[in-house]
Amino acid sequence: MSATAPEYVCLVDDQVRRALAVESQGFEQSAILQGLSVGVKDLLDIAGLPTAAGSPDWAASHKQPTITAQCVLRLVAAGAQVLAKTQTDELAYSLNGLNHNYPTPINPAAPQRLPGGSSSGSAVAAANGSVAIGLGTDTGGSIRVPASYNGLFGLRPSHGAVAVEGLVALAPRFDTVGWMSRDFATLHKVAQVLLAPGQKSDFKQLVVFSPEGIGSGWSQVAQGLVEAAAPYFNDVCLHALPQSVMAGVSEAFRVLQGRQIAQQHGQWLKDCQPSIAPDIASRFAWSATLTEADEQQAEHEVQEFGKFWQQQCGITGDTLVALPTTPGAAPLLDCSADDLADYRNQLMGLTAPAGVLGAPQISLPLLQDQQAPWGLSFMAGKGRDQALLAKVQSLLPALDGLKGD
Repeated sequence: MSATAPEYVCLVDDQVRRALAVESQGFEQSAILQGLSVGVKDLLDIAGLPTAAGSPDWAASHKQPTITAQCVLRLVAAGAQVLAKTQTDELAYSLNGLNHNYPTPINPAAPQRLPGGSSSGSAVAAANGSVAIGLGTDTGGSIRVPASYNGLFGLRPSHGAVAVEGLVALAPRFDTVGWMSRDFATLHKVAQVLLAPGQKSDFKQLVVFSPEGIGSGWSQVAQGLVEAAAPYFNDVCLHALPQSVMAGVSEAFRVLQGRQIAQQHGQWLKDCQPSIAPDIASRFAWSATLTEADEQQAEHEVQEFGKFWQQQCGITGDTLVALPTTPGAAPLLDCSADDLADYRNQLMGLTAPAGVLGAPQISLPLLQDQQAPWGLSFMAGKGRDQALLAKVQSLLPALDGLKGD
């Protein structure tokens, strides 16, 4: 493990670890995570270390934190050892895993492809085996996307399920703390520490979405999933996910997210004039142009999506939803900026539903596309995180063999 590896911002030394052990004494002590190492996204505070949020200008203009993020302390109290702070895209406003201030973390599963972001460092550190747990955040897909690209298990919990104190906010309405691992058992152990116990009542129905415009590989997976999952549900059905619906919910999410981003960071951007990558800078500039009328229209679109979800698809609290985590394998590192922008629009049609619904979503490393990892996702209703994990655990043996292209 090298401090110069691009997935790391800095290594955590023994002095900081001892301080974390003392600071964590206020939380329930256990050995659930004993022997497991953690990489912490540099969006979460660790007392005694700067939080840069992917931007040297942010670190230079903010005081070094004196209190550690609660989620980090809970992991330490459960026996985990924090090894490093990990790389993030600037202010977490990207899904690519690129940061023009630093070298790009190398996707160990597909070195010629993007690692995905914004939790890029935590994903790569977990995927290459240098940490067992990659702790990150997910607003618009920043756990789910890198989990898909790097061949990891990844969980975006329900909004509000994990405390966000000590997190540099992007859009508080959608911000969540999530995590990634190479195996389901580790992912589940972290859930035991960070999530409330919750009810584990079963799901009666599985809706498998067929998103319009996703390649033929998904059609094969969807049909195989329907057959494999049938014994585990009272009802399993395929349902179309039209491009118009994905575009509508994606745009609504982007606007609502953008309005909050402008409120959170607009003044800092104006005062500090930070050095930011062109694509992220353009999104910040766009967010500053959004109006209250834009926000109201986006809220209306969210309501329309809710009608589609509940009335047309028949999705209730007893329904589990399956869909591809991403449109396919990670884009190539040399993908053009225009192609990446087009891909982002398609990608957010898949990630936005969990955001606007505040729902938990787990990405499983079960598929392949172009000989690279591709995630299969399951979503549940808000607050049903533990039930989602329990159902996925029971389903995993039946899902072996779903490969895609």
